[in-house]
Amino acid sequence: MARAEVGDEQEREDPTVLELERRTAELLGHEEAVYLPTATMGNQIALAILGRRGSELIVEESAHIMMSELGGAAFHSGLQTRGLPGRHGRLCAAQVRDTSWRDGEFWTPGGSVLALENTHNTAGGTVWPLAELREVVDTARGLGLRTHLDGARLVNAAVASGVSPAELAAPFDTVTICLSKGLGCPLGALVAGSAELMHRARIEKHRFGGAMRQAGIVAAAGLYALDHNVDRLADDHARARRLAEGWADAGLPVPLELVQTNFVQIDVASLGFDEHEALELIRAEGVLLSRTRPGRLRAVTHLDVDDDDVEVALAAVPRALGARVHA
Repeated sequence: MARAEVGDEQEREDPTVLELERRTAELLGHEEAVYLPTATMGNQIALAILGRRGSELIVEESAHIMMSELGGAAFHSGLQTRGLPGRHGRLCAAQVRDTSWRDGEFWTPGGSVLALENTHNTAGGTVWPLAELREVVDTARGLGLRTHLDGARLVNAAVASGVSPAELAAPFDTVTICLSKGLGCPLGALVAGSAELMHRARIEKHRFGGAMRQAGIVAAAGLYALDHNVDRLADDHARARRLAEGWADAGLPVPLELVQTNFVQIDVASLGFDEHEALELIRAEGVLLSRTRPGRLRAVTHLDVDDDDVEVALAAVPRALGARVHA
């Protein structure tokens, strides 16, 4: 980062940003990519360029776009969001088909965008099977919907499934990836798509306040991540599996079927804990978890967590939750 060659990113004169955009577009199999401060901005830009004001955004009901972006689809793009219940964060083709309205029902908003999330954050870092993903997107296209992939953790999905990021991203009009998750960068994300869509994305980027100056300083971290931090995601996944199985053996309510990448969830509500109370008890033992939904906590393995840290957490969290684990 200290040695990065920089220029005015806003004028597309920063060579490091341009190289990161080129390599990310290549990674995702799309024509172009646009560098952004955050993946939330990427999602909102995608909805702005794909959606029609006064129409519906179709999304899984606990997706990040639905739960954690402050109603941005409505606020920025005039989209009404229809949340559908998913299984492990995934929708099926029939659910998408059932959102369609007959022509002539002018008082009812029709759909314009389907947004899917892979891996799915709130579901526990779960991965879409490729065939299932394609079927849902094909159904959406048959209904005239544009499609966006919230791929903040897409590289985790690719490593876990053995399917390339380009194959997972190919069915979609736009796709975002985040560099500050498992890839370990201090900040940054990208949105990718066709050259035409990315021209519009750059306009929205400026409108959202996302244009930068000497951004090559942080874009250099993204290039480093693509070179060094992709294959090592498998280590994070293995450590998450070790945590999950160890905690389950210790009596913690861990849904093992959801541990597909680098997340482990604990259902503290079933132990009689409020999640905030449980967080403080665990923090007192020197382990930091986060709240993911009411009654459920999340542990995330990443490049700053090593095998010794996992062993500490294996003992500390059951100790923190005490007798209720074995009640």
